[in-house]
Amino acid sequence: MVLHTTPYSSACLHFLDGLSWSLVFPCYWLLDQLLASCVATSLEKRQRSQDPCSFLTLCVLITAPLYLLLFLASLPFALLGFFIWAPLQAVRQPYLYTYHRPDKHQAEQGQAGPAGVGEWRPQGRSFCFCSANVCLLPDSLARFNNLSDTHRRAREVGKRIRNGASRPQIKIYIDSPTNTSISAVSFSSLATGFRRTSSLDQRPDQTYTTNGPADTETEPPTECPIHPSGAPDCPVHPSTGDQGSSDCPLHPEGEDTAADCPLHSAETNGSSDCPVHAPGEGPDCPLHTTGPQSGHHDCPMHGEGTPTKPSSDCPVHTSGVQISISAPEPDPQEEEAETGNHRGGEPAGGDTGSMTASRESLTRYHGGDGVGISSNNTLSHVPRTSVSKRPGRKRRHGDETFDHEISAFFPANLDFLALQEVFDHGSTTKLRRQLHRYFPYVLSDVGRYGWKGCCSRFKFLNSGLMLASRYPILDARFECYPNGRAEDALAAKGALFVKVHVGTSHQEQRVVGYLTSTHLHAIEGDASVRCEQLDLLLQWGAEFRQASSQPPEGEKVLEDLVAFDVVLGDLNFDNCSSEDKLEQQHALFTQYKDPCRLGPGEDKPWALGTLLDPSGLYDDEVSSPESLQKVMENEEGRKEYLVFPPSKSQCPASSQKGRKIPLKGNGRRIDYMLYSDEGLQPDWKLDIEEFSFVTQLAGLTDHLSVAMRLAVSTGEEEP
Repeated sequence: MVLHTTPYSSACLHFLDGLSWSLVFPCYWLLDQLLASCVATSLEKRQRSQDPCSFLTLCVLITAPLYLLLFLASLPFALLGFFIWAPLQAVRQPYLYTYHRPDKHQAEQGQAGPAGVGEWRPQGRSFCFCSANVCLLPDSLARFNNLSDTHRRAREVGKRIRNGASRPQIKIYIDSPTNTSISAVSFSSLATGFRRTSSLDQRPDQTYTTNGPADTETEPPTECPIHPSGAPDCPVHPSTGDQGSSDCPLHPEGEDTAADCPLHSAETNGSSDCPVHAPGEGPDCPLHTTGPQSGHHDCPMHGEGTPTKPSSDCPVHTSGVQISISAPEPDPQEEEAETGNHRGGEPAGGDTGSMTASRESLTRYHGGDGVGISSNNTLSHVPRTSVSKRPGRKRRHGDETFDHEISAFFPANLDFLALQEVFDHGSTTKLRRQLHRYFPYVLSDVGRYGWKGCCSRFKFLNSGLMLASRYPILDARFECYPNGRAEDALAAKGALFVKVHVGTSHQEQRVVGYLTSTHLHAIEGDASVRCEQLDLLLQWGAEFRQASSQPPEGEKVLEDLVAFDVVLGDLNFDNCSSEDKLEQQHALFTQYKDPCRLGPGEDKPWALGTLLDPSGLYDDEVSSPESLQKVMENEEGRKEYLVFPPSKSQCPASSQKGRKIPLKGNGRRIDYMLYSDEGLQPDWKLDIEEFSFVTQLAGLTDHLSVAMRLAVSTGEEEP
């Protein structure tokens, strides 16, 4: 299928569309500003209360009449443009496909570019998905959700997503299956004390380099990378003033330590030479290696001829810790005057895009014998029973088989991104420009306007869907839900179905994946409407997969191998509300699996609500990704800032802050990530590696983002 790279099939229609919009836009903008001046956000109300001269109020009183006069003056031109624009929507394409080829600088530095779609590795791959409702409505409508300045938010949303996905990543593997305890402070020393190495992402078309913004500020390690913080018996560097430790593991107590001990000999005290390896042997040093090594060749404990397998008795590398850190290159265009969130220019956002290795970057570490560093998108041969920990986080709950967390950053090496509520046309352009610095393939401006197709009512807004991918898009289709009601019927809400190419098998078969992005009916109490839309979602998805798998007429091609089938989006119902029982029992959850769900009406204990209370968006406690993350980790904080299922003793429209009534669950989780293992090859298997609730868009939207890393294993072994 041919992807639509322009809104219209001819240049003449495109010209008429531009002409009509140039006539409509002044009136549209003035009306938006006029309505926006009548609806103030809580932040603006606070600023006005702190302004003794009421300067902001005076500005509104002056500009509102001016907007009204200009609006009336531009209205005749807008009507003329509307009569040209409306008929054109009948032949407008349902989406815009754009591909951005990385420039030379980005290609060299590995900052952006397509993921490798070369030969499919026998052991499989892992893919990372993310979904976020960004509430990029026209400014006047966004204010009803306590949000404003849509264009600024669109640009900032794109920057934060890009910074989060391309930030430095740290993976730590522990070779000993019995010793898996590393303290949080020890993690911090590892993050700051080790030199950054090449990325774990070994996709053919993308290479990460070692230098970056964080590298210019790398400091010497302030803590020992071998022992936990505060350990008094470190064999590498004894406490200050103790030049000859009586507890040296290489010689008995009382022997002369100045001449023969390779750990703290007199010749190396105060010297830059390593006490373990001889000069010129730095790459093999187990203490300060510049990259992950598979063995320790010069361990002073094991000696020559000793097997290199890490020993639980060796005080130098007890756990066989192997580290790899990836750091992206700076974007040359980020040197412009506009402030990015990683420069500390966001008023209340904090240093949200910092490129320094933080605790959120410490992805995971595994236990097992002989485990090495593997590619990010390749399944490592790590036993699935290995222990996974995270400093300051409760990564697993009970018998859970995958990691889960509340993260202040989007997952590193993000492959697919699905966004909802990208309605504003100007914001779509700004957001797409930012995303293209990381994602080469983007589908935007998705949906219909006017009375086209299923639109029984005139559609003033499109679907608001946007999808970005690092893998090539092979096919796409949009379908509009025909049963929208009330104000929801003014937007062309629907479902976007996408087929992506993720690899090629040894038999020259394409390995593909299917993604479905959707946004369901939002009005409370319309459960039947949402169930009808879910029925259509399943029906359209089956039809799309069948149609896209058919070879062109007259051609004989091998059947595609399906790696995954994922549904992402805002479904506008949760799994705990008694009002949503009908949706909770829908067949969607039979065909697709929800990682956060135990069953109808019951979520897993760690599952978190994704809908934030709009009245608290500008509170200092949740104004930055890090502070919102801390609040979400606390039960009282969740009760304060998340929207919970409505109670009979409370009006659903009222604010939740300070209420005393009992609350069920951990908030309303209306943003979903579902996957299906139906239609895969007989020996192929899907496993969740990580599931994250992301707070990096704090202050920019009233939703938490959700992310999932899905591992696809083929049952084969690496030759």
